[in-house]
Amino acid sequence: MNVVLDTNVLVSALWSPDNKPGAVVNAAITGHFTLCYDYRILEEYTAVLSRPKFGFTEFEINSLLDPLIKGGLSVIPTSLPDISFIVKNDKKFYEVAKFCNAYLVTGNLKHFPTEDFILSTATFFDRFLI
Repeated sequence: MNVVLDTNVLVSALWSPDNKPGAVVNAAITGHFTLCYDYRILEEYTAVLSRPKFGFTEFEINSLLDPLIKGGLSVIPTSLPDISFIVKNDKKFYEVAKFCNAYLVTGNLKHFPTEDFILSTATFFDRFLI
């Protein structure tokens, strides 16, 4: 199964590793599904996780991202110009998910179109990790 993780899932996982986002990220790290990403997503992961307001160390960030990148699938998705987003930067997650036939897991469903492959972290956890 292919999955795209919105950045907010990673932030939540680092804040509280024992919560549902932590379990989802751990499942990606341990190979329960394949994380799909492109260079834009990796750039966002790094930039957001490095924000001083979160206080994550470089070691914490690298310890999270390195196994996700190594076990994941890097793609160059097809651009989807006809779709608009509340937050323009969220379009990349949608494009990669569509390209990879993947679930898109997010903590902000309101930022994405209502589609069957876009799931909240809690719904994804309940459906696939229990």
